[in-house]
Amino acid sequence: MNIGPYSVEDYMHLAKSFHGSIAPGIMIGGLMVDLARSELPDGVLFDAISETKTCLPDALQLLTPCTIGNGWLKVMDFGRFALCLYDKYEGKGVRVFLDPEKLESWPEIKAWFFKLKPKSEQDPDALRDQIIEAGPDILTVQHITVDTACLQKKGKGAIAVCPSCKEAYPAKDGQTCLACQGNSPYRQEPRDAAPGLRIVSTTKNDRD
Repeated sequence: MNIGPYSVEDYMHLAKSFHGSIAPGIMIGGLMVDLARSELPDGVLFDAISETKTCLPDALQLLTPCTIGNGWLKVMDFGRFALCLYDKYEGKGVRVFLDPEKLESWPEIKAWFFKLKPKSEQDPDALRDQIIEAGPDILTVQHITVDTACLQKKGKGAIAVCPSCKEAYPAKDGQTCLACQGNSPYRQEPRDAAPGLRIVSTTKNDRD
């Protein structure tokens, strides 16, 4: 069995180097991408949607030209283990999902998918063997049409310089960049204290 243009062994090696581990999700994701591509007409230019941020985006980036960076891959985090490949101009495409109703014959996959036992109690080799043995039999295909709103490419528009951080940002985000509006993931450290000094509270309780 192959996963895309790769043997299973080569795909696992590629997945480990890109994803960091041969995770069950990226193994099943490879099968899902392979099945979706086989259902598309030859020569169609397609974009992709991942309905989870876990594992599937990496499988799509490994096996298709669609990446987050080039904008051909959208991650719509519904928490569903599903992906879609669709004609980027007409929206007609194929959705593939891991089907819970098809997991009864595959206890290791079911236990992993539904978190029926802790990761420390899972048998990774048995799980991987079941994924390879099951192949696309645990997947379901749906032929769908993507909403036209998703087909429209949205550019950044005008660029401004944020008066707060002095960095460039899309002007449509407001008077300041989104980070300076309070969305930054970085903690702001106090910059007023001199080296070797610590900042203390001056509330009434601290003074009593």
